[in-house]
Amino acid sequence: MGMAFNLAWRLFKHEARRGELTIILLAIVLSVASVLSLSLFSERLQGALTERSASFMAADSQLRASQPVDPAWIAQAQTDGLGTATQVATRSMAFGEEQMSLVDLRAVDGHYPLKGEILVTDSPFGEAKPATGLPQPGEAWIDSRLFQLLDVEPGGTVYVGDAAFTVTNVLSEIPDAGFSIFSTDPIVLIREADLAAANITGPGSRVTYKAYFTGDTSQLDTFYEWLRPQLDDEIHRWQSVEDDESPVGRSVKRAERYFLLASLLAIILAAVSIAVAAQRYSQRHFDPVAIMKTLGASKTTIRRIYTMQICFITLVGIVIGITAGVIIQQIVVTALADQVDVSLNVWHWRPVLIAVFTGVVCALLFSLYPLLRLFSVPPLRVLRRDVGAGMSSKSLQFLAAGGAIFLLMWTYSQDLKISAILFVSGIALVAGLLLVTLGLIRVGRKLGSGSMGPWQLAWARIRRRSMDNSVQLISFSVTLLLLLVVLVMRNDMVAQWRAQLPEGTPNYFLINITQSQKPQLQSHFEQADVEASDFYPVVRGRFVAVNDDRVNTEVSKEDREGPREGRDGLGREANLTWSNTLQFGNEIVAGEWQGNATSAPEDGIYPVSVEEEVAGRLDIRLNDVLTFNIGSEEVQARVTSLRKVDWQTMQPNFFFVLSPEAMAAFSPTYITSFFLPPERKPELTELLKPFPSATLFDVDARINQLRDIVDQVSLAVEFILILVLAAGALVLIAQVQASMDERQQELAILRTLGAKGSLIRLSVVYEFVIIGVVAGFMAALANELSLYLLQTQIFQMEASLHPEFWVIAPVTGAIVVGVLGALGCWRLLSLNTTALLRKMV
Repeated sequence: MGMAFNLAWRLFKHEARRGELTIILLAIVLSVASVLSLSLFSERLQGALTERSASFMAADSQLRASQPVDPAWIAQAQTDGLGTATQVATRSMAFGEEQMSLVDLRAVDGHYPLKGEILVTDSPFGEAKPATGLPQPGEAWIDSRLFQLLDVEPGGTVYVGDAAFTVTNVLSEIPDAGFSIFSTDPIVLIREADLAAANITGPGSRVTYKAYFTGDTSQLDTFYEWLRPQLDDEIHRWQSVEDDESPVGRSVKRAERYFLLASLLAIILAAVSIAVAAQRYSQRHFDPVAIMKTLGASKTTIRRIYTMQICFITLVGIVIGITAGVIIQQIVVTALADQVDVSLNVWHWRPVLIAVFTGVVCALLFSLYPLLRLFSVPPLRVLRRDVGAGMSSKSLQFLAAGGAIFLLMWTYSQDLKISAILFVSGIALVAGLLLVTLGLIRVGRKLGSGSMGPWQLAWARIRRRSMDNSVQLISFSVTLLLLLVVLVMRNDMVAQWRAQLPEGTPNYFLINITQSQKPQLQSHFEQADVEASDFYPVVRGRFVAVNDDRVNTEVSKEDREGPREGRDGLGREANLTWSNTLQFGNEIVAGEWQGNATSAPEDGIYPVSVEEEVAGRLDIRLNDVLTFNIGSEEVQARVTSLRKVDWQTMQPNFFFVLSPEAMAAFSPTYITSFFLPPERKPELTELLKPFPSATLFDVDARINQLRDIVDQVSLAVEFILILVLAAGALVLIAQVQASMDERQQELAILRTLGAKGSLIRLSVVYEFVIIGVVAGFMAALANELSLYLLQTQIFQMEASLHPEFWVIAPVTGAIVVGVLGALGCWRLLSLNTTALLRKMV
């Protein structure tokens, strides 16, 4: 054992000086560094984004209930080390001296909010700033809209129930205000101790009780495990940051999936480069192994020597990789500190463990088959150089490599679906490439014959080195595929994010606009150089029947009499609109849009379009007849289409869109939106003064919050893309280097036979160009399959074809592979015949 160790160490130092281990070392370093830097950066960024998401919930976790939260639960949470706060929310009427308005009343204790900030302004619709403290007993902070609706001034009095409150601040935003634009009433914030004096939470009131909790993940998990058996699903709802379905929450989750995807692809690329480098390393040591066997070394001794070699290089690669990974992500985090919200003081050990595990698995499993071939080299090779390794079956190699890749992907992601999608896509690509290789061999037989020009020589070499070229083709294609997946996913994802919130997105919404006010408001806005978007008519109605079968319309358990029977309804009134024009962001997924109708229906039942998720939840199908109760009238409409709605856009969307003819008897109010630059915000009060009954929704702060997250994630994605590109470049370099020995022999023979240098150089470039074109085209096709599965199954995005990459990928493959191939072979191509022959000795 001691002798084997000494030999292994001496051989390791010798080959380290000669550069024999450079590619393997770089591959291990890159695999460890990329996984560590990506994982560490992702976890720190995700932590910051999760913290941002938690600020929209006012806590890390939240318990909502329709009954008061048991004080013992709050006490237990505090015992477990959690921070706690409480809130009681209800809708009620607020009164000024002469006006009144429905409001969203929030009564909070002194610890609210646990995360995030309450924003206030000096005057209605003024510039927001963080509040210091909370309303004192007897005080109320009210939404900017209420100053207009109630005709009240700061310092004035508003009445809620039996209590009177002094208005001491203008409320701009609270952390958990929600993202629903059209179902949010103006907010009034008071102290929880003042709620009893208002006397508005008696029997029949609709009250939501909230308890907020913050702490470490382990503390929250421990508390929830204790609390869960005591919860009633019909009364309580536990929500954590991971359950956040707001636009912010969905953006964070999509970003996390992308980081995961990019990290997985970086692992695969680094693993492929290790496999290629290990193959070359093994082939270059056939002669030393044969000599050692001739001198009496046992197979066990040789196995120990080269196993130790791999262990040495793995250990060095892991140490350098961890160091490089920490430095890389720290540089990036520091460089982006002003633009991306990433905590510099947070450290995670999980990425380090994953990086070490990745380095070990990649180095051992991807070197397994080359080493086994190396151990099987016979001593006869000392006399006959044409004798190779005795082990020819590659099933073990495919099994070890495939198993290693899937193991790494699954271990890292903990997501079987995304791992399976990438793995199956890769297998499909490899199978297709093997068929393409057979086609290239046949083409090479025809194009490689005749007069020997550079093209003919290139095709002849492709045919002669068919097996090696098939490995190169697969390697190049997989590399280009993974790079395409990361690049296109990045472009599509960021583009879809930005498309939801383009510059000029309406940041103010007006509702309760009457029919008579509509032309006046349009004229007034035109004079003020403010462009309003479409006006949507709205009436409130209740969905009550499907095909004359009544649906359950109660909104709470207290409304039920006896057991529930029949299908569920919405449980509340809905905003009904009508139009013959399909709204922006809506897509017909079944049936035909009602705007295409050319005549009135014979039975007098006009069409309605239903949002597909609501249709699925309420079991509504095409041609069903729906009944709506509007005031004292009932309206029937036939379902002629189902719509897919993008709820992440800050646009008005509706569950039901009826035909204008069906709603001709009703007088609607209108909804519109407009964009006002931040510097013009002080104009709002004067702008809306002629329309005191219209209600304004200020969503500027929410749009800016979403846009900030999109910008942060976009910058992070740029860093991830660079790392994956570096991993891909190493694979290409490793693959070119792997063929150097055989190419050296070919060049020496061609030089000896009198071939010109220009002919040889062009033939080498053409060979790599051909392989690059084929690899790029196959990668583009496999890219479409992978993207379709990823976008539809993982990212919940709109799938689309990318025909431009069917051209870009082959051209890029030809250029990149051609240039790398030429540069990799340039040293050999520049040698004369004598120098080539000497290198072969």
